[in-house]
Formats: sequence, structure tokens, C-alpha cells
Amino acid sequence: MTIWIDRPAWPAHGRLWSHLISDISYAELHDFAAGCGIPRRGFEGDHYDVPEERYAALVAAGAQPTTSAHIIAMLQQSGLRLRKRKGEKGIARVLGVDFPDGSRADVDLVRSTRVPPDAATFAAVVYVRDDLGRVLSVYSRRRAEWSAPGGWREPGETPAENAAREMAEETGVRLDPAALVPVGYERFHPLPGSPWPVEGGRFLAIFTARVTGAVPEVVVADGEPARWLSVAEFLELSAGSWWLPGAEAVLAGGG
Repeated sequence: MTIWIDRPAWPAHGRLWSHLISDISYAELHDFAAGCGIPRRGFEGDHYDVPEERYAALVAAGAQPTTSAHIIAMLQQSGLRLRKRKGEKGIARVLGVDFPDGSRADVDLVRSTRVPPDAATFAAVVYVRDDLGRVLSVYSRRRAEWSAPGGWREPGETPAENAAREMAEETGVRLDPAALVPVGYERFHPLPGSPWPVEGGRFLAIFTARVTGAVPEVVVADGEPARWLSVAEFLELSAGSWWLPGAEAVLAGGG
């Protein structure tokens, strides 16, 4: 067993909390938490927050007591550490993602109401919903997958302008960049020996937007299929995509 827990010492919501981790894999951590009745909503990207009243039961189930400093050190050494700013929520850290251009990276998926650092943001994506809750979706033949509209940033654009332009180019749907709401980001950690196509580029910004009233007609401007899908259809067609946990978090929040 490689599950570890620090003593309850972190105050929030009128009680103290512990951090529960694995120093081997997220899968092992999720299996242990589920077996102990810890809800998945307590997962913060690289650990579970667990209330003080659960500490003794988790130790009895096999979690090894340790210090908070040791928890952080083990996450760093194992490559499982997901860093985030105060007020953000870690969704998942996806290890060893292979991209079509041959580059490879570990990727952090983070929910946040703040855009990522401007100078390091090289791309953006936007999840657009209509009054029926459907998601505006595009199919990339290069990646062989359905996803939300998005792409690389052009010089002089803000991340929101980037997302709005890509949406218009890929679907014909046009929205004011000011109407896009930041909801998260993907942070890329290129792996040693792997090329990375954007010097200094480490972040992809994620936005949401709503269209109300008449639903804009989808016009396929870039030659790729595009359509409005229900959330269930979108998630089913995107099954297996490395970014899916982030999409699920965004769409579960109402988009």
C-alpha cells in the first residue's frame, strides 16, 4: 500500500482537514478513496481533502500517517504534484500525453475564474452552450476527435479574442470576446527530450459562453464537421480524450 495521509491541520468550513495521496498513481488513490467512501468531489487534482473525523478510519484502512512536508515531497518526486493558485480547483494531472506533432507533455487540468499568465498562453478553447444546453462542437481530422472550438493564438490577440476568432473560423458562430467567461486552463509540462512547438507557451485558456434565443447556424468555415451536440453526446464522442476530465468539470458547472 502506497497511500499516505497527513494529520488534520488545515482549517476550512469550521473543521480541520487532512490530505490523502498516493505516491504511485492516481488510479490507486481513487480506488482507495472509493473503497473508504470518500466522495470524488473531494479530489483536488493530486490529493483528496478529507475531514478530521475520517482520519482514524483511513489510517485503519491502510493509509500511512506522515507529515504535510513529506506529502508535498512525495508528490513532487513521483511527478504527481499539481500546482494551483488560491481559489482554483485541480481537476486532474494527465501524464505522458502524446500530441500529433510528436511532442509529449504532462498536463494539469485546472478550474479557475482567472485567465492564465498572458505571456505564456499560446492557445484557447471555448465551450459554447445554447438555451437547450447543447454544446457547440467541432471534429478535427488531424486529431481524430470531437472537441470544443479552439486553437493557437495569433500575435496581438487576447486569449478571449483568440477563442472567439477560432470559434468563428471553425463554426461560423460569432460572439463578442467580452462575452466569454474564463473557467479554467490546461498547463503543459513538456517532457525531457521532446520537442515543444511554442517557445515559452505553457497554457491553454478555457472559456465558456452562452447563446440565447435563436441558435446560430453552424457554417463549416475550416472544412471540418461542426454541430450542436447534447452534453451526453459530446462526452460520449470525446471518450478517451486526455482532456475529458476538464471538459466534464466545465460542463458539470453549467458551462
